[in-house]
Amino acid sequence: MIKFTTSRLNLREASLDDAEFIFKLLNNPTWIKHIGDRKIRTVKDAVQYIEQSLIQSYNENGFGLYIMELKQGLIPLGLCGFLKRETLENVDIGFAILPEHAGQGFTYEAASQIIHSSEFPIIYGITYQANVASIKLLKKLGLRYLYNFQFGNYEEESMLFSNE
Repeated sequence: MIKFTTSRLNLREASLDDAEFIFKLLNNPTWIKHIGDRKIRTVKDAVQYIEQSLIQSYNENGFGLYIMELKQGLIPLGLCGFLKRETLENVDIGFAILPEHAGQGFTYEAASQIIHSSEFPIIYGITYQANVASIKLLKKLGLRYLYNFQFGNYEEESMLFSNE
Protein backbone atom coordinates (compact mmCIF):
# COMPACT_ATOMS: atom_id res chain seq x y z
CA MET A 1 0.00 0.00 0.00
CA ILE A 2 1.46 3.36 -1.06
CA LYS A 3 1.49 5.81 1.84
CA PHE A 4 3.28 8.78 0.27
CA THR A 5 4.56 9.87 -3.12
CA THR A 6 7.08 12.45 -4.25
CA SER A 7 8.10 13.49 -7.74
CA ARG A 8 10.44 10.50 -8.04
CA LEU A 9 9.44 8.10 -5.28
CA ASN A 10 6.74 5.90 -3.83
CA LEU A 11 6.85 5.24 -0.11
CA ARG A 12 4.90 2.11 0.62
CA GLU A 13 4.40 -0.47 3.31
CA ALA A 14 6.75 -3.43 3.16
CA SER A 15 5.39 -6.84 2.26
CA LEU A 16 6.87 -10.30 2.45
CA ASP A 17 7.71 -9.92 -1.26
CA ASP A 18 10.40 -7.42 -0.18
CA ALA A 19 12.46 -10.07 1.63
CA GLU A 20 15.33 -10.17 -0.88
CA PHE A 21 15.61 -6.37 -0.86
CA ILE A 22 15.52 -6.23 2.96
CA PHE A 23 18.16 -8.96 3.09
CA LYS A 24 20.40 -6.88 0.81
CA LEU A 25 19.78 -3.59 2.63
CA LEU A 26 20.31 -4.91 6.16
CA ASN A 27 23.48 -6.74 5.17
CA ASN A 28 25.23 -3.93 3.36
CA PRO A 29 28.27 -2.59 5.25
CA THR A 30 26.78 0.92 5.57
CA TRP A 31 23.69 -0.40 7.40
CA ILE A 32 25.79 -2.57 9.69
CA LYS A 33 28.23 0.27 10.45
CA HIS A 34 25.65 3.00 11.11
CA ILE A 35 22.57 1.12 12.31
CA GLY A 36 23.81 -2.24 13.51
CA ASP A 37 23.87 -5.90 12.66
CA ARG A 38 20.32 -7.22 12.81
CA LYS A 39 21.56 -10.80 12.28
CA ILE A 40 19.64 -11.22 9.02
CA ARG A 41 21.62 -14.13 7.54
CA THR A 42 19.06 -15.57 5.13
CA VAL A 43 16.08 -14.39 3.09
CA LYS A 44 13.95 -16.33 5.59
CA ASP A 45 15.41 -14.14 8.36
CA ALA A 46 14.45 -11.11 6.27
CA VAL A 47 10.86 -12.37 6.07
CA GLN A 48 10.79 -12.60 9.88
CA TYR A 49 12.25 -9.08 10.16
CA ILE A 50 9.53 -7.74 7.87
CA GLU A 51 6.83 -9.48 9.92
CA GLN A 52 8.18 -8.73 13.40
CA SER A 53 9.53 -5.23 12.83
CA LEU A 54 8.03 -3.46 9.83
CA ILE A 55 4.52 -4.96 9.59
CA GLN A 56 4.17 -5.13 13.36
CA SER A 57 4.88 -1.40 13.58
CA TYR A 58 2.23 -0.62 10.96
CA ASN A 59 -0.30 -2.72 12.90
CA GLU A 60 0.58 -1.44 16.38
CA ASN A 61 1.40 2.20 15.66
CA GLY A 62 -0.26 2.98 12.34
CA PHE A 63 3.14 3.95 10.91
CA GLY A 64 6.67 2.63 10.53
CA LEU A 65 9.52 2.41 8.09
CA TYR A 66 8.35 2.39 4.49
CA ILE A 67 10.01 1.00 1.40
CA MET A 68 11.42 3.89 -0.61
CA GLU A 69 11.18 2.96 -4.30
CA LEU A 70 11.66 4.71 -7.60
CA LYS A 71 8.35 5.33 -9.35
CA GLN A 72 10.03 4.48 -12.63
CA GLY A 73 10.67 0.75 -12.55
CA LEU A 74 9.50 0.33 -8.92
CA ILE A 75 13.10 -0.23 -7.82
CA PRO A 76 13.49 -0.34 -4.02
CA LEU A 77 16.21 2.01 -2.77
CA GLY A 78 15.91 2.05 1.00
CA LEU A 79 13.68 2.59 4.02
CA CYS A 80 12.28 5.79 5.48
CA GLY A 81 9.66 6.53 8.10
CA PHE A 82 8.90 6.96 11.77
CA LEU A 83 9.82 4.68 14.63
CA LYS A 84 8.19 4.61 18.05
CA ARG A 85 10.68 3.50 20.65
CA GLU A 86 9.80 2.61 24.23
CA THR A 87 12.66 4.73 25.57
CA LEU A 88 11.71 7.95 23.75
CA GLU A 89 8.77 10.25 24.38
CA ASN A 90 8.36 11.13 20.69
CA VAL A 91 8.72 9.38 17.34
CA ASP A 92 12.01 9.52 15.50
CA ILE A 93 12.63 9.66 11.78
CA GLY A 94 14.59 6.71 10.48
CA PHE A 95 16.16 6.21 7.09
CA ALA A 96 18.60 4.03 5.21
CA ILE A 97 19.49 3.74 1.54
CA LEU A 98 21.57 1.34 -0.48
CA PRO A 99 25.00 2.91 -1.11
CA GLU A 100 24.56 2.86 -4.90
CA HIS A 101 21.61 5.26 -4.55
CA ALA A 102 23.09 7.57 -1.90
CA GLY A 103 23.94 11.18 -2.66
CA GLN A 104 21.10 11.69 -5.15
CA GLY A 105 18.63 13.40 -2.80
CA PHE A 106 16.28 10.43 -2.50
CA THR A 107 16.43 10.15 1.28
CA TYR A 108 15.88 13.89 1.77
CA GLU A 109 12.97 13.79 -0.67
CA ALA A 110 11.36 10.87 1.18
CA ALA A 111 12.02 12.09 4.73
CA SER A 112 10.88 15.61 3.92
CA GLN A 113 7.59 14.32 2.52
CA ILE A 114 7.00 12.06 5.51
CA ILE A 115 7.75 14.82 8.03
CA HIS A 116 5.58 17.41 6.27
CA SER A 117 2.70 14.95 5.93
CA SER A 118 2.79 13.89 9.57
CA GLU A 119 0.71 15.18 12.44
CA PHE A 120 3.48 14.68 14.99
CA PRO A 121 4.29 18.01 16.64
CA ILE A 122 7.69 16.82 17.84
CA ILE A 123 9.98 14.60 15.78
CA TYR A 124 13.34 13.28 16.89
CA GLY A 125 16.32 12.13 14.89
CA ILE A 126 19.04 9.88 16.30
CA THR A 127 22.53 9.27 15.00
CA TYR A 128 26.09 9.35 16.25
CA GLN A 129 28.97 11.72 15.60
CA ALA A 130 30.73 9.56 13.03
CA ASN A 131 27.65 9.43 10.80
CA VAL A 132 28.25 12.75 9.05
CA ALA A 133 25.75 12.08 6.25
CA SER A 134 22.89 11.50 8.72
CA ILE A 135 23.80 14.60 10.72
CA LYS A 136 23.73 16.70 7.54
CA LEU A 137 20.39 15.22 6.52
CA LEU A 138 18.79 15.74 9.94
CA LYS A 139 19.88 19.39 9.90
CA LYS A 140 18.64 19.84 6.32
CA LEU A 141 15.27 18.43 7.46
CA GLY A 142 15.08 21.21 10.06
CA LEU A 143 16.04 19.20 13.13
CA ARG A 144 18.56 20.67 15.52
CA TYR A 145 20.99 19.00 17.86
CA LEU A 146 19.81 18.78 21.48
CA TYR A 147 22.27 16.57 23.38
CA ASN A 148 24.16 13.27 23.48
CA PHE A 149 22.72 10.27 25.30
CA GLN A 150 23.20 6.54 25.74
CA PHE A 151 20.82 4.83 23.33
CA GLY A 152 20.10 1.13 23.13
CA ASN A 153 23.03 -1.26 23.18
CA TYR A 154 25.35 1.04 21.25
CA GLU A 155 28.79 1.55 22.81
CA GLU A 156 29.09 5.08 21.48
CA GLU A 157 26.80 7.86 22.70
CA SER A 158 24.08 8.87 20.25
CA MET A 159 23.12 12.41 19.28
CA LEU A 160 19.50 13.47 19.68
CA PHE A 161 18.03 15.97 17.23
CA SER A 162 14.53 17.50 17.32
CA ASN A 163 12.33 19.82 15.30
CA GLU A 164 11.18 21.40 18.57
